[in-house]
Amino acid sequence: MRIRVEGKHALNGSYRPAGSTNAAMALLAAALLTDKPVTLHNVPQTTNMQAMRTVAERLGATLSTPTSDALTIRAEHLTLRTLTEADTNGLVGMMLFLPAMLTRRQYIRIEFDFPLNRIRTHLEALRDLGQEVSAANGALECKAQPWTRKEITLIQTSVTATAVVLMLAARLGKETIIHNAACEPHVQELAHLLCEMGAHIEGIGSNALRVISPPELSGAEATLGPDIIEAASIAAIVAMSGGRAQIDGVRRAELPMITKTYKQLGIGLDCDEQVIFVPKHETLTLSDREEDTDLSIESAPWPAFPSDLAAIATVIATQARGSVLIHEKLFNNRLLFVDKLKAMGAQIVLCDPHRAIVVGATPLHAIYMDTPDVRAGLGMLGAALIARGTSVIDNAQVIERSFAGVLGKLQALGAKITIE
Repeated sequence: MRIRVEGKHALNGSYRPAGSTNAAMALLAAALLTDKPVTLHNVPQTTNMQAMRTVAERLGATLSTPTSDALTIRAEHLTLRTLTEADTNGLVGMMLFLPAMLTRRQYIRIEFDFPLNRIRTHLEALRDLGQEVSAANGALECKAQPWTRKEITLIQTSVTATAVVLMLAARLGKETIIHNAACEPHVQELAHLLCEMGAHIEGIGSNALRVISPPELSGAEATLGPDIIEAASIAAIVAMSGGRAQIDGVRRAELPMITKTYKQLGIGLDCDEQVIFVPKHETLTLSDREEDTDLSIESAPWPAFPSDLAAIATVIATQARGSVLIHEKLFNNRLLFVDKLKAMGAQIVLCDPHRAIVVGATPLHAIYMDTPDVRAGLGMLGAALIARGTSVIDNAQVIERSFAGVLGKLQALGAKITIE
């Protein structure tokens, strides 16, 4: 998909983010842990979610849609023990199917077309849980080994690894204690669903979890929360465009660090329990601080500033008066997209794969962009929407891998986006 984006138009109106794709993927995988029906509401229609649905059906689950945004999963039998490279298709999230496959088929094989060191935390966790694991030549093989009590510490606060361990603990172990667990909102949603299915989980929302498994898991029903990355990105784009908007369906408890960081960057948001109000911003200026230092924005595990917002924070910094250090602490190479911003006129020095210094405010101009990075997709789209002229973005379909219908919803706010 190629899109043309005409910049310098103020965005105004109401916006509602889709349900969280990350939550939907984990909860769909959890539904396969039981042979009873599980119904999910507010399910996003993203490319990643569609890929998960396809694999769930290949594994033997029956999926139905009682309403347009609901999904009922019935997995009376799982018929496969193997996922091929074609099934996983480069998506680490397919690891979420491992617990259901392993607990219901006892032996599994999952093939990936990326280096297995990308799932090193997951493999270490499986071994710490006593599972028989073999990983070589792009494939993971595992044999189930139940346990009475295990206490493990994840080597990284990985969201997917935490989800995998939670699901395994709800079926294979009697008691499991997990240290250094991720506690993002979508991990909490998975934990709450497992509780609805019969598991007992203590410490939800913290990085120390205790799981007591039931004799068997039952069916359940859950409503997915909003995609906070989408909501926060749209709030920033509206503010930078000079418009006003009301973003509905959010959860205030998920916003404190995001709104605090945005305020430092010159964007003030008004929030109530379920709504973000974006007032008109004439200019962006870094907030006053007593320290005579440049502003530093650092990503870190939840509840700190999310890594997935590093791209949009960098774009905001190009429009704010002052100097900002963007420090992406969690992932390598997530700041390489700044080359595109520099081509648009931004003043940025990429110090190393984890740090970039941004000097603003600088006007941006339209450019041609090839495939946008999945993580940086909304950030680059935001840059195009505030740039002078018409930008062309190729392979823009990757933006909707995680954000459902975002292009159409931006058009409803007044964005001049033409899909070719």
